[in-house]
Amino acid sequence: MHEDARRLRCVLPFEAASKEVHLLRLEVKRNLERWGALSVLDEAGLVATELATNVIKHVGEGAPATLVLEPRGQRLRVEVHDGSRAVPTLSAVCDEAECGRGLHLLASLSEEWGTLLTATGKAVWCELSLTPVRQSARVQRAAAVLDEYCRLVGPNVLITPGRAFLEALIPEIIADLLHWLAAQGGDPDEVLDLALARYDSATEAA
Repeated sequence: MHEDARRLRCVLPFEAASKEVHLLRLEVKRNLERWGALSVLDEAGLVATELATNVIKHVGEGAPATLVLEPRGQRLRVEVHDGSRAVPTLSAVCDEAECGRGLHLLASLSEEWGTLLTATGKAVWCELSLTPVRQSARVQRAAAVLDEYCRLVGPNVLITPGRAFLEALIPEIIADLLHWLAAQGGDPDEVLDLALARYDSATEAA
């Protein structure tokens, strides 16, 4: 990212309507290209789209809202402000039509995220890493797996929104995969060694 982009801040008021979401994503892309923040074009556009869609679903069609983009060091901060003070929460099991996939994507893709109450409502924010390694196809696939696993773990799992919770799920996902492999007659130790070898190789090549 260009050095002077770190001092930039973009404020984009929009109407929470389906026809506006695509235009908002184009504006995000246009601003990030101008700043040279190419590594997060897809992620920032996806996050902005999901957060705007959540405003439509949970605040109301046509509600006024604002998107804020701000580079902060090695992260890009994305905020969506609206007039509701209802704080969104993650749910382990949810109907996508009701709770949306926005919060799960937010937790999967971001370094940190949260909700900030304001004088006029609230802001849902997240910070995306500007480090290119997070944009690899492997990382994108892993984010999708984590998102889906959140839907399957069941209602008895304590949910703590954010990356820490998702990191805690990773050993469970790996353990489930190893149980499946053993049930098929495979060798868990051999597969773990192979996975670590591929990870080391990819890390060294980066």
